[in-house]
Formats: sequence, C-alpha cells, structure tokens
Amino acid sequence: MKELFLGTGIAHSILLFAVVIMLGLWLGRFKVKGITIGSTWILFVGILLSHFGLRSDPVVLSFMKDFGLILFVFSIGLSVGPGFFQSFRKGGVAMNLMSLGLVLMAVLMVVIIHIVTGEGVDVLTGVMSGAVTNTPGLGAAQQTLSDVMITNGDFISGANSASSKLASAYAVAYPIGVIGVIAVLIALKSICRADIDAEKKAIEEEEAASTGGARRMHCQVQNPAVFGLTLREAMSGLSDKVIISRMMHDGVISIPTSDSIIQQGDKLLIVTSQQYVDNVRIIFGEEIPMHQSDWARQSHELKVKRLTITKGELTGKKIKDLALRSHYGVTVTRVIRSGVDLVARPDLRLQVGDNIAVVGSKEGIDQVAQIVGNKPEALSHPNLVPIFFGIALGVIFGSIPIHFPGIPQPVKLGIAGGPLIIAILLGHFGSKLRITTYTTMSANLMIREMGIAFFLAAVGLGAGQNFVSSITNGGYWWILYGAIITIVPTFVIGLICRFVLKFNFFQISGLIAGGTTNPPVLAFAQGAYDAEHVSVNYATVYPLSMFLRVLTAQIMILIAFA
Repeated sequence: MKELFLGTGIAHSILLFAVVIMLGLWLGRFKVKGITIGSTWILFVGILLSHFGLRSDPVVLSFMKDFGLILFVFSIGLSVGPGFFQSFRKGGVAMNLMSLGLVLMAVLMVVIIHIVTGEGVDVLTGVMSGAVTNTPGLGAAQQTLSDVMITNGDFISGANSASSKLASAYAVAYPIGVIGVIAVLIALKSICRADIDAEKKAIEEEEAASTGGARRMHCQVQNPAVFGLTLREAMSGLSDKVIISRMMHDGVISIPTSDSIIQQGDKLLIVTSQQYVDNVRIIFGEEIPMHQSDWARQSHELKVKRLTITKGELTGKKIKDLALRSHYGVTVTRVIRSGVDLVARPDLRLQVGDNIAVVGSKEGIDQVAQIVGNKPEALSHPNLVPIFFGIALGVIFGSIPIHFPGIPQPVKLGIAGGPLIIAILLGHFGSKLRITTYTTMSANLMIREMGIAFFLAAVGLGAGQNFVSSITNGGYWWILYGAIITIVPTFVIGLICRFVLKFNFFQISGLIAGGTTNPPVLAFAQGAYDAEHVSVNYATVYPLSMFLRVLTAQIMILIAFA
C-alpha cells in the first residue's frame, strides 16, 4: 500500500494522475468575477504535487502527455473542420488577416525580447504559449525541442529537462495571458468609446438591411410574358436571389420547383431582399393584399421539420442526388453540421450526423425521414474507426520532414500539428471521401476534455520538480515578458481594427479572444457584452489562429537550435 502512494509504479502513476485531474477540475469550478481558468488548474495542481515529491513514472508521463495532446488537438480539428474554410467568407478574410497579425506581432515581441535581454528563444516560446493560453502550441514546442535535442546527440534526460523549463515558462505566463487580455478589452472599450447597445442595434439593422428587412411579398401573376413559363425560365439570373416558397393555383397550395409552370392568376409567396423587389414586380406583377397567416391557414398540410441523417450510405451524397423535391415535394432549406449552418446548395455533400431543415407535406417528410434514417439514438454509438484512422494518418503526416530555405533542420508538424491538420481536413472533406467523421457533441467534448486533462497533468507533474528553482533563478522575468507578449499585440491590433478597419466592438472582442485562442476571455466577453455576436467572430478566426500558433511555436524552436 505504501508503494501505491509513494512509489513510481504504474498503479501509483494512475492514482497520481487521477488525483491531479480531480483536484484541478474541482478548483476550475470556482470563479472570480465570473472568470475561471477552468481545466488549466490541473497544470498548477500537478506542479504543486510534483514540487513536494509526488512523481510519476517517466514512461507513463511521456505517453500520457503525447497521447493526451493528440486527443485534444484531433477533437478540436474535427469540430472546427466543417466551418474552417467558410470562416474566410463573408468578411472573414479581414478578420483572419488581423488574427495573422496577432500571431506575427507575438513572434516579433519574442524576437525583440530575445535581442534586448538575451533570453533564449526556446524559453520565450514557452512564455509566448502561456501568454496566448495556447496549450497545443506548448505541446508542439516541447515535442519539437525533444526531437531536435535528441537528434543533435543530447541525452533524453537533458531533453526532458529543457522541455520542463518550457512548461514552467508557460505556467508562469498563463495567468497574465488571461488577465492581460481582459484588461486590454476593457481599455479598448473605453478608448473607442464603444456604446454596446448602439452597436448591437446597428448590427441588427445591418443584418435586416442585408435581407431587405426579411421582405416578404405576395404577388399574383399578371405579366403575360411569363404565362406558361417555368420558374427557372421566368427568373433567369435571379434564381439565387429570389425564393418562391409557396404557390397557389386554383386554391391549391404547393411548394414549387424550378420546373413548375406559371399560369395567369397564380399567387406566389416570395422572399427576397429589398433591392430585388422591383425586379419581382416587373417579372410577375404587382403585390396583392395577403398576409402570412393566409398561407398558414390554407397550407396546414405543409410542415417544417428538422431531420437527422443517420444512414451511413448517404455520406458523400449530394443533396440533388436525393431528388427530394421532385419525388416527395420536400425542400431542404439548410444543413446544420457540427453546429455550423451551411447553405443547402444542390451540390452540397451530406454526411452522417447532419441535421437538415425540410419543408413539405407530412407524408412527404415521413418518406424523406425513412430515406435519411432520422434515428438520432443510433448516433449515440461512437464511430471509432474514422477517429483512430485519422489519428494514425495524423501521426504519420506529422512525422514527414518539411524543408524550408534557411532552416537547416527540417520542420515536422509533429503530434500536435499533424493530427490537427488531418482532423480539419477530415471534418471538411470527409463527406466527399465518403468517410463518416461524425461524433456527438458530448462525445467530442469528452475526448477533448480527457485529452487536455491528461496533457496538463503530465506537463505539471513533469515541470514541478524544477519550477521553483526556475522562478528564483530569473524566471520571475517571464511574468514581464508574458505581459509584453500578451498586451502589446492585442492592444495594437485592437486599435487598428477600430480606427482603420472600422470594426465594431463585438468583432474586436471575438477577434482578440479567438486570435489568442483564449476561452476564458471569450467567457468574459460573452458575459460582459453579448454572447451571440462575440461568439460568431471568435469562431471565425479560431481555427486559423490555432493552426498558426502551433506551427509558429515549432518553427521558433527550430530557429533557436539552427
């Protein structure tokens, strides 16, 4: 029993990990002013226990750290993959360019600090990862550092010691990475004189204007030029701008298709933006006095429902391949994938786990439900084959050396970058390759939380032995370095976004939180300002920011040992 608590065996290591994770998660439940650093408490608990002599078996420690990191970054990649490339659309280019600026300015701060103080770039990489609260970046830097040192002939013990120093620098800089960014947001709000209510109202008005204020028209076909034509022929050039959601012919209401024939006197329920109202009037005729409720009373047989795709054979199928509208009179209005709304384009490929919003008769929707499966309970059984296939592919991909001019040591994406990229690609292109990558949100979060818990516990237990000595031997300067790396880039980019690019404050808040991959700051901004508007902008820049933070951390380590 004494060996269990004080030894170094496998059972002791498992017990120690369980205690560290349990205490860390418990402490993460407490908030100060509504803010918590969450699971990062695991890191500090691990450092504390390790400092007082509770150590883990080195082999177990190394495995848990690497495997935990793989699980964490892979689950992130799967969740952001479906919306990764969409994040560059609809104004996302400017947002992502600013997030790139945040990354590059952080690197610039590291270079300046290195030149001025002589502090090693490797240690400053750990400080930078903590200053932007980027745990995968720390893992990537540690992995690259160990690979380079061992390749150069250093002993494993030396590589582990250097890796622990990076973790100590990360841990010291982490708190300022949270507090500093929150302070920047508060300062920017004051400097920019941001009126949250006024900006929120302006956004809502802009959104309403972009859709013509949800302009709904009721028209009766009176133009002889379109009598006998199909809707496709009549609306040539406007088919993607005007939606004909209902058609009434001789008192019978139906959902029209592009091949529906237009007859004199037909009544149409049309949704479009204000700028195309005159075009619609010219094509079909003037508006008539009807109300939305008139269509509702007369089309009670038409239903709106959300169905879940649970049949594996539909993965990779295009919406148009199912011919739902022509065969069953059912229209797919949008597709929801991993929480991301996608336009239901005819060429959009479906995959298991997608939710599709459909409109049609009850009978038609019931038939479509049988086609797509619509058995959400079937998705509760995890589909593990694609996950481990992706992890294996990611590890292989991360081990491929990539040569860059001027860098003698080839770059490897490693066990952080490789699985992350493969997961993003699988999340986005999996349906086109007929690979089912779906996991329930709860399953994805479980994998993610287990992975980050294992990683942080391993890092903390490995760093605790030398943590205090690192601080007393000059490591206290890391707090100042971290503050510079945190505050300067976020403050400068925030000012540029406001006064040059004219971003609203919700865009700035989401950009800074996502660009620093900082969930605690997101939680603060959501609570203090507006959850919806901030979250949308956070999600726009987070995927690219995460990838860049991981990649730059590795490149900086390689440069340090070049």
